[in-house]
Amino acid sequence: MDKSAMPKAFATHHDWYSATVDSIEVTDASNTETPNYKPKLLYSYNNAIHGFSAVLSFEELQKLQKYPGFVSAYLDKTVKLDTTHTFEFLSLNTESGLWPASNYGKDVIVGMIDSGVWPESKSFNDDGMTDVPTRWKGICQVGDNFNSSMCNRKLIGARYFTKGAKATNHNAIGDLDSPRDTFGHGTHTSSTVAGNYVEGVSFFGYAKGTARGIAPRARVAMYKVAGTVGASSDILAGMDQAIADGVDVISISMGINFVPLYEDPIAIAAFAAMEKGVFVSSSAGNDGPYPMSLHNGTPWLLTVGAGTIDRQFSAILTLGNGMSTTGWSAFPANALLVDVPLVYNETFMACDSSELLLEASDKIVICDDKFGNLESQIHQVTLSKVAGAIFISNNSRYLEVGGLPCPGLVINPINTRLLIYYAKSNTNPTVTMKFQHDLLGVQPAPAVAFYSSRGPSPTYPAILKPDLMAPGSKVLAAWVPTSPAAELGSNLVLSSDYIAISGTSMACPHAAGVAALLKGVHPDWSPAAIRSAMMTTASQVDNSYSFIRDNGANLTYATPLAMGAGQIDPNKALDPGLIYDTNAKDYINHLCFMNFTREQILTITRTSSFNCSTATSSSDLNYPSFMAFLNNTSSTTHEFSRTVTNVGDGASTYKVTLTVPPGTSISVTPDTLAFSEKNEKLSFSVSMDIQQMNATISYGSMVWEDDGAKHTVRSPIVVYRVV
Repeated sequence: MDKSAMPKAFATHHDWYSATVDSIEVTDASNTETPNYKPKLLYSYNNAIHGFSAVLSFEELQKLQKYPGFVSAYLDKTVKLDTTHTFEFLSLNTESGLWPASNYGKDVIVGMIDSGVWPESKSFNDDGMTDVPTRWKGICQVGDNFNSSMCNRKLIGARYFTKGAKATNHNAIGDLDSPRDTFGHGTHTSSTVAGNYVEGVSFFGYAKGTARGIAPRARVAMYKVAGTVGASSDILAGMDQAIADGVDVISISMGINFVPLYEDPIAIAAFAAMEKGVFVSSSAGNDGPYPMSLHNGTPWLLTVGAGTIDRQFSAILTLGNGMSTTGWSAFPANALLVDVPLVYNETFMACDSSELLLEASDKIVICDDKFGNLESQIHQVTLSKVAGAIFISNNSRYLEVGGLPCPGLVINPINTRLLIYYAKSNTNPTVTMKFQHDLLGVQPAPAVAFYSSRGPSPTYPAILKPDLMAPGSKVLAAWVPTSPAAELGSNLVLSSDYIAISGTSMACPHAAGVAALLKGVHPDWSPAAIRSAMMTTASQVDNSYSFIRDNGANLTYATPLAMGAGQIDPNKALDPGLIYDTNAKDYINHLCFMNFTREQILTITRTSSFNCSTATSSSDLNYPSFMAFLNNTSSTTHEFSRTVTNVGDGASTYKVTLTVPPGTSISVTPDTLAFSEKNEKLSFSVSMDIQQMNATISYGSMVWEDDGAKHTVRSPIVVYRVV
């Protein structure tokens, strides 16, 4: 339908579509195959398309085609299901781009530093996998309820490290002395990175289809360093062993808050990994949306924030008059709620007492969170004896992370006018609820997840963090059957082989999977080169073609301190044009400039073959982003220097375009880079003046674009002044 043709008499497109269908009259009922047949609106759409779906006869369709605003109509089709969907959301496909170019990550080895693995999961079957690479040095360590035969050509290694946890009494009840995962976290993250193809999976009927990891032909090696809790010594031991075993990529979805680099086991081990050419992907943390809340703000690893995806678990609500709408739901059962009495009572709408709700037993109630808290209302309804509930709320944060143990769905207040009118104007209103549906193409997506930790890094603010964002909310992946997956009612815990959960822990393995794919295509690229390719090609636009928004800031536009360079774009990262490369010496020089002591640098780098007094100390790293962190200084200028390497096909010329942070002036010298051959390096400098900047923080960007705009190399700019 042409939405611009909607008559002004209608408040919403849904009202218009509903009235349109209701106005179509059957002049000859004998032409229909069903005696009591009448036109019926099924769904109204405002995101993927502008229009609706309805049950219509051919004659009624012909009438509809003459209505104002009609554009086209299509017969409903049978759709072949295919998930976990995040690969599709990231545009990975079998026809072109990073998947076929990398042979799906074939033979790249990903080391998982996590809570262990459930080897029986179908995501770790080795169907279609070739022999284990001969360069692999790892083992399959025997332990409690775990033997060496549990590894295969997919899960090629598994070890455990629990001595530190035992020594500090960090080991929890149920944690095993073995690589086996009893928590679920490690099984979920490792299957997200490189899980094999598994047909027919779902999360209690939601997200049905075929699961697979981001790099489905890569290998998995698990290094269990934690159960429900862990010790830093175990983390260090696990990462150390992973490097020795010969992994290509490390994924670590954990971190330690407010710890200096020289006391951070992840930072220390990641430096060693970087020197060996091992890429390290880490999670930013789940302490958002507060500023300076992230961990793993280390310059030599990738720090990943979390974003939402365009899939919503849903239920269909059909009123007794035949009108339908869709709302969010994650109720883990196919409940039979057909023509159940609906109660509209403003006394009940707070839904703050299960005792009060006894008056509505076996009925469906309407709860409105303007009278209470959504999470509390769900809890009270779960404790009550009502048949179900319709929750009116625009609490997008709960929908990112929450569950729904009671039959119900959540509807945004802007979509409830017809519901309320129906409930108030009918003597005996009824509703029907059908669960286990999915909506795809939900807008806006991605958005920065509200829980994703924000920069700057409290321990190393000179470098902009996070680096980028990746899918992290309601990610479907493998789970352990011994750990709770959902709740049904107030006292029934459900298990599942697959689960949809949220966190930067889920975003980190997406980035690690992309790194594995890039490693497969470009085995000679350094970890810094791979990170640069990911960052400079990241997207700042959502699926509504608007700038990415922040779910932790009332859906205002996201800043680089929330999303870094933007949403990871695997196919564009395959061919970035230019890269910002960095080596161990560069990092050490920067540590010298940051006034780290000789002992602190030695702790991180494990070498004394440096001298800060003679080192080429620089206030800047050759990083793909620009961070001017001005702390207690009267200086109004800041200088950056960068060197880029041409990794395109050959000779090319790049010109710079600036989006200048408000209140600053910036010059780039030179503003044109002319490369004569592949792998040539050229340098440029950036001069910034902030004398006119009144705000504490200001944002901008720099873009190098080649002739024909084949390559667009973008870097975010942040000016952060501590007053």
